[in-house]
Amino acid sequence: MLVNGKSYQTVWMEGNSVMMIHQNMLPFSFVIHECKTYWDSCMAITEMVVRGAGAIGAAAGYAMAQACMEAPEENYIGFLKEARQDIESTRPTARNLFYAVERVFEAGKISREKAIEEALEVARKDAEDTRAIGQFGSSLISNKSRILTHC
Repeated sequence: MLVNGKSYQTVWMEGNSVMMIHQNMLPFSFVIHECKTYWDSCMAITEMVVRGAGAIGAAAGYAMAQACMEAPEENYIGFLKEARQDIESTRPTARNLFYAVERVFEAGKISREKAIEEALEVARKDAEDTRAIGQFGSSLISNKSRILTHC
């Protein structure tokens, strides 16, 4: 998405924070919402700060990566299991969310770094797939079309 000449993803990571375009503020304001912890990311998903299957999946994958970064050494796997349940409970019908969380959870069992790599890959792949869908769909829609979207 291009805003004031700058390109944005809907959801991305900066350091250990998950950043997202605050969907509840659009179209009247453009606000970047920062989630500093996995719990902040859970709340953002629950409160629909982030919307759309792919973006929700990316946010959930990043939340799981945050949990990997926050997990204490002495209870690392136990913490991850609890975090996985917390994240999955944010949107129980969101299939992309479960897919992303599971991939990052499994990578997190290997290492914290692998969890971050996997979360980035899940988000990258979703953006690539979404672009491909848009390119295909654009050939089916005339310039004068009016389109309504709904969830």
